[in-house]
Amino acid sequence: MTQTVQLPLWLFILIVVFAAITALSHFLLPSVRWFFRRRLERAVERLNKRLTRPIEPFKLARRHDMIQRLIYDPEVTQEIVNYARSNGVPENVAFQKAREYAREIVPRFSAFAYFSFGIRLARFLANSVYRIETAASNEVTFQALPQDATVVFVMNHRSNMDYMLVTYLVARSSALSYAVGEWARVWPLSMLIRSLGAYFIRRRSRGALYRKVLARYVQLATAGGVTQAFYPEGGLSLTGALQPPKVGLLSYVVEGFDPEGESDIIFVPVAINYDRVLEDRVLIAAGQRGDRRFGARITVVVGFVLRKMWRRLRGHDTRFGTAAVTFGDPLSLRRTGADVPVGDLSEMLMERIAQAMPVLVVPLIARVMLRERAPMSDEELLRQVSEALEQMPARNRVPKPDVLPERVSRATARLKKRGVISQSAAGWQIVEGQEAVLAFYANSIAHFTPANAAPAAENAASAGS
Repeated sequence: MTQTVQLPLWLFILIVVFAAITALSHFLLPSVRWFFRRRLERAVERLNKRLTRPIEPFKLARRHDMIQRLIYDPEVTQEIVNYARSNGVPENVAFQKAREYAREIVPRFSAFAYFSFGIRLARFLANSVYRIETAASNEVTFQALPQDATVVFVMNHRSNMDYMLVTYLVARSSALSYAVGEWARVWPLSMLIRSLGAYFIRRRSRGALYRKVLARYVQLATAGGVTQAFYPEGGLSLTGALQPPKVGLLSYVVEGFDPEGESDIIFVPVAINYDRVLEDRVLIAAGQRGDRRFGARITVVVGFVLRKMWRRLRGHDTRFGTAAVTFGDPLSLRRTGADVPVGDLSEMLMERIAQAMPVLVVPLIARVMLRERAPMSDEELLRQVSEALEQMPARNRVPKPDVLPERVSRATARLKKRGVISQSAAGWQIVEGQEAVLAFYANSIAHFTPANAAPAAENAASAGS
């Protein structure tokens, strides 16, 4: 027992390293994790005092615990049995498949990342790219929501900047949980998005087991009071107009709702519009091809954003005009009735989004130029845009009359720089082949115009395809 044992130096070092790791994992690391978790809990308590809608315990639960709760849910367990029978595999194989789905879906929310880094990034990026306009009624609408209700923001989807805008605008009131598609499953973007509370969904998955795991996560989050946000259109609009709604996530929310329970579900319609959609030409091209394959690589997008941020830091005005966000009239699921068909409910929500749509300068210019077709002087274009603005509902008008001339001048300069319109001695006119770009913006407010005026944008879209 007292004899000397000789070992190679490399083996001795390896044994010491493994012993140190074992000691850390069993004695030191649990204490360190407990110490930091206690500090985090106290920080969240202080943060919740400032938020209109405090962060829910469900959102702060450990990711591992949430995954375990999800895969052992009775409904998921039954679907695991069904999957094993229908596919002729052992139940432990089906169980592992459900675990993989749960790990893919469940976020790793970090209050520190969300409120210290995420919100600052969203604010800086949004203000670097756009002049942000919000309706005066937005804060009143949000403050009037019942504190004991679960809030679900239902938004139209124009651009990937939608995430940044709404996250930034409700930062003082709540932390949002988003449903994001496959585009965000790119490292290291996926780590950041997961830490901000987003959960990933496979838009093309049709497997019953996957749908059940996703449905139960959405229902558990809703029952836990998590403030959520999703897009009933299911994807980015390829035409600029509001798209027919899909009922996937909405059906999960409605199916899990207990009308006799303590909490109501309040849907808040959110209408978003832009003077410039960053991905407009990519979306238009996909619409003309009839597919949803977007050619823009993530490296191109990141490079573009970094250049904008760098120019912003150097004091240049890098903004592409206005981005506007307006909250529509909230809808209570309890008052509407839990037995309302999901298709009808989705149509009601899309109608409220349409009625809240902000009216901006570029969509007005596009509408006027597509309608008139003839070259227009600066004065004539301003007059036509002013008249078109007066025809819009008063609560939807974003530019005020006193700033309209300056906004029209800036907008025409940006459109000219992009090669969408040109100016000659005869006046402003559409560049040949660019009708589809103008139609993309005109379509965002086409539902406010008389029926006999609608074909102008539609014809332009068909002409560009």
